[in-house]
Amino acid sequence: MKPITEVAARLGIPQDALDQYGRFKAKVSMEYVDSLKSKPDGKLILVTAISPTPAGEGKTTTTVGLGDALNKIGKKAVICLREPSLGPVFGMKGGAAGGGMAQVVPMEDINLHFTGDFNAIALANNLLSALIDNHIHHGNALGIDVRRITWKRVMDMNDRALRDITVSLGGPGNGYPRQDGFDIVVASEVMAIFCLATSLEDLKTRLGNIVIGYTRDQKPVRAAELKANGAMTVLLREALKPNLVQTLENNPAFIHGGPFANIAHGCNSVLATKTALKLGEYVVTEAGFGADLGAEKFVDIKCRKAGLKPDAVVIVATIRALKFHGGCDLKELNKENLAALEKGIANVERHVSNVKNHYGLPCVVSVNHFTFDTEAEFALLKAKLAHLDVPVLSARHWADGGAGAAEVARAVVAICEKGSNGFKFVYEDSASLWDKMKTIATKIYGAADISADAKIRAQIKQLQDGGYGHYPVCVAKTQYSFSTDPSLKGAPSGHTVNVREVRLAAGAEFIVMVCGDIMTMPGLPKIPSADHIDIDASGKVVGLF
Repeated sequence: MKPITEVAARLGIPQDALDQYGRFKAKVSMEYVDSLKSKPDGKLILVTAISPTPAGEGKTTTTVGLGDALNKIGKKAVICLREPSLGPVFGMKGGAAGGGMAQVVPMEDINLHFTGDFNAIALANNLLSALIDNHIHHGNALGIDVRRITWKRVMDMNDRALRDITVSLGGPGNGYPRQDGFDIVVASEVMAIFCLATSLEDLKTRLGNIVIGYTRDQKPVRAAELKANGAMTVLLREALKPNLVQTLENNPAFIHGGPFANIAHGCNSVLATKTALKLGEYVVTEAGFGADLGAEKFVDIKCRKAGLKPDAVVIVATIRALKFHGGCDLKELNKENLAALEKGIANVERHVSNVKNHYGLPCVVSVNHFTFDTEAEFALLKAKLAHLDVPVLSARHWADGGAGAAEVARAVVAICEKGSNGFKFVYEDSASLWDKMKTIATKIYGAADISADAKIRAQIKQLQDGGYGHYPVCVAKTQYSFSTDPSLKGAPSGHTVNVREVRLAAGAEFIVMVCGDIMTMPGLPKIPSADHIDIDASGKVVGLF
């Protein structure tokens, strides 16, 4: 690693604009970020993927490898990633800083506490929770109905035991007992607001607009009425500054914010992305999980709110994962299986079709190479995708770093140099909330229809009539399938997407539609990644990959 001051200098960032966290991490001052506004923007590249599988796809690895490759072929490129959540780090996924020769470093720091942003977000969220209960305890001047409090506490760890709890037990001195619960930090509205805010003032305004619950006559109560948003902003002041680190090839990387894409909007902060666009010719960013989730929210929420327009999309796939989508057993994925591959290709076909036809964006399919892949399998994939008229390229950045993704980088540059594209949103602002959800389900997921019980329909109508109908929709559903059933691989169609719950995120300015059995507080798996994470006598951390 090089000192972060050297990495920053390559982008023209002076040392006095950095708040350093040791030698290899720094935050960029808001004053410097504001000074960049008059500069032209570089090209924005979105990295997304097929529907994820246990076989692995390598989206973050590709984002890092592509950024390194663009620099290697002579372009000034910056990457933008989300900060990893401790939930999946110690749960099912492990670390999220790339892999092999395509990593961001210092890997251990990034995967663990990093610069403390998530801690600040949790504290701001839980300060609001404490202020709500304190207000009720001391007379409840706002008339908050304790049965209609919608604000939850958060922590950045998977813990199913905290999903539904009762608080304030133990007598009058401890407040009024009520039902409560925890979400994971990355599913919280504070995280969403943090990643969509464009300035400290915008952050404070959005935090004040949070609806924490309702009165008995169902009038919304906002955080600003509790005088909470000022103190919450104080806790987030330092966190809002974008974090700068580097890749293994010493190229600059902004890592800032981290909402999940299956239960939140799945994109790094607007501030980091816009800062990178002012500093680089090319900015490579990722959106979580498959192109049906992260990429759709990148388009319909982040780009819509921030005025961003991507120039190209890279869809990451692996031969192994496509065989899994085609029904191949996980233990057999390293063996050639053309029949399973042919069946599983339907998954990447739909993602490519969505990106081209519903997002209006040109794309490249980047196939993360494994040594087990055969020439016959790769030839079949290229042949089956030929009708979509997209480059299908093999990438070897995991083994070879930026050099291994140079072909993908050149294809991306060629697309960007062509200029204009047909970028569009999946739905218009003017569509009703119900129609927005139905459009996403039918166009992007291949569903026949959506459903909801009478109570949920009434809530959606109430939000529509209450003036929130122009908000975009943020779908929370399983990442493993186009449907709400994680066992349905490939490209299922004709299914019905059931909306189980609806949540107002008035500060983030979107409506969350919770579909199927997805949880906003995950649980740990039977054998969590924590089992394999350890530290030796010299202080070296192992098992985070």
